[in-house]
Amino acid sequence: MRRTARRSSASKELEVIAPSKLAIENVSKSFQSASGTVLALDRVSLNVAEGEFVCLVGASGCGKTTMLNIIAGLEKPDSGTVRADGKPVTGPGRERLVMFQEPALFPWLNVFGNVLFGLKLKPNLSKKNRHDVAKYYLELVGLSRFERANIHELSGGMKQRVSLARALAPNPRVLLMDEPFAALDALTREQLYGDIQEIWKARRKTIVFVTHNVREAACLGDRVLLFSPHPGRIQEEFAVELPRPREINSVDLAAYATRITKALKSLGQTAAG
Repeated sequence: MRRTARRSSASKELEVIAPSKLAIENVSKSFQSASGTVLALDRVSLNVAEGEFVCLVGASGCGKTTMLNIIAGLEKPDSGTVRADGKPVTGPGRERLVMFQEPALFPWLNVFGNVLFGLKLKPNLSKKNRHDVAKYYLELVGLSRFERANIHELSGGMKQRVSLARALAPNPRVLLMDEPFAALDALTREQLYGDIQEIWKARRKTIVFVTHNVREAACLGDRVLLFSPHPGRIQEEFAVELPRPREINSVDLAAYATRITKALKSLGQTAAG
């Protein structure tokens, strides 16, 4: 009886849950610097549908990461509201998890231990169920053979796969990704573009993805939102109507990337002027 209950608990944890929808309305955020007050975000409004993959693109300092942190509940806006499934976001929660540019893995834990650590957000799971869930996500990201490896033995791409597995393991409804592939070589990034599209399709997450890389945004996003700097505002939106999985070097994708790059350059010239 106990075994059946444990199996059902693990199975429930691995269910594909309904993704969350996000509503950001008139969000503003400022910071104090040595030169005075910096308005990072100015009345930003944005809706993200359930299970949508949205990419935020813009120059450094345009407020993309600040927006991500506010959605995560890591920072509070000066004004405006953020809602997930109609409920106000007032702080961090296991329904919304962040994957950062740096893997931020624990070097004293091996691969398996790092993924297990993410499951501490699920105190109702037994030890066996945690192990079953961790093994599932390591298989999903292609690292089953390396579960006992030490972190220092992994390549950059493998570390990011561990980080992704750790973020997915608690089964959040929203995954917030802050330039997770920026430090990787081109070949590794290209492999991960395919992986993240497959995982997104399989696990049905709502994803908000911050990047400077226009091609990356066109490859991954259902929509690409262009942020202007100083202050950060959403200036333009591009719907990427291409079938999946998408190839980063495809001609059709290049056409979208060209349009977005042209708009980005135009914003830069306007800001400089």
